[in-house]
Amino acid sequence: MPSFSVGAGSLGGPFFSSIGAATIPVMNALVLAVDRWHAGFVGAYGNTWIETPWVDRWAAEGCVFDQYLIDSPRLETLYRSYWHGLHAMTDASPGGADPSLADQLAESGVHTALVTDEPAVRSHALATGFAERIELPGPAAEGPAEAVELTHLGTCFARLVEWLETAPQPFLAWCHWRAFGQVWDAPFEWRARWVEPGDPEPTAEVRVPCRHLEKDYDPDELLVISYAYAAQAVVLDSCLGALAELLETTSLGRRTLVVLLSVRGFPLGEHRRVGSVDDALYGELVQVPLIIRPPEDAQALRAQVLVQPPDLWATLLDWWGLARRSGPTCAASLLPVVRDQARLPPALPMGPPGPARWPGAEEQP
Repeated sequence: MPSFSVGAGSLGGPFFSSIGAATIPVMNALVLAVDRWHAGFVGAYGNTWIETPWVDRWAAEGCVFDQYLIDSPRLETLYRSYWHGLHAMTDASPGGADPSLADQLAESGVHTALVTDEPAVRSHALATGFAERIELPGPAAEGPAEAVELTHLGTCFARLVEWLETAPQPFLAWCHWRAFGQVWDAPFEWRARWVEPGDPEPTAEVRVPCRHLEKDYDPDELLVISYAYAAQAVVLDSCLGALAELLETTSLGRRTLVVLLSVRGFPLGEHRRVGSVDDALYGELVQVPLIIRPPEDAQALRAQVLVQPPDLWATLLDWWGLARRSGPTCAASLLPVVRDQARLPPALPMGPPGPARWPGAEEQP
């Protein structure tokens, strides 16, 4: 795993924080939103050919949601769902809804921070409610990194660890990494570990592929792409291992709800597509990983209920015991499921009858 240093910081403080006249428990939430992460490269979702021990461990310590479907491939619309609880098919203006997630938490004394390398997320209209907005520079990689800590994702996680060591508590830290959609700079030898006799040799290309495949495409072309993608999956897993060390060796681990999710999937040859070529609404784009790991001891759970982005908004409000201020929405807290206390009510339909088209499906962020 990356050799990120873990310092003492201010993590040994009291478990309670005074906010106004009230005293509330210091409970935190850490959202790790990884863009373009394919469910087929996660052990908890059936992957058997690459090792992702840290992701698998977090899955074994929390709840894996098998039917998590994003409600839009556009970041602007998707983050309205995450931060306002409004489904992508909802026409309601955000002005008539609850305060944004960050605003409502701030009113309750929860410190909020957005850590991202994605300008479209940092500049989102609802991002202004975060007390801190930490924008990380984009990658400058021209070739594979010499070590995992030198990859772009490794530097992003190192910055997160640095922030966590002195973070005001209670906090919500929302981290959005461009990850698999930005640059594939895993060490070159990591790509070669899956090569068998007769297989094509991996390349040192770090640019993310984005194209349609011809009907008679060469399978070796797709295999080389898969090597590079798999190496990036191992980079992510290694970075999660470094973060897990921080959680396990400080009091953060006993106070922090961790949400690990994919923002959007990444086609790897399915339907003859590679990458975000047109964001066609197939399963490899919309059905993505979601793992929620509570700080308390929990048994490994799998949930088959349909989950969508607005549910995360409801879950985070519920984590701090905050009530919604508007009427019924399509969002439901996932905490009862995570704690194996209840099942979600039947899911609402994703949209009105008619062609499956989400707002802005043809556009890129």
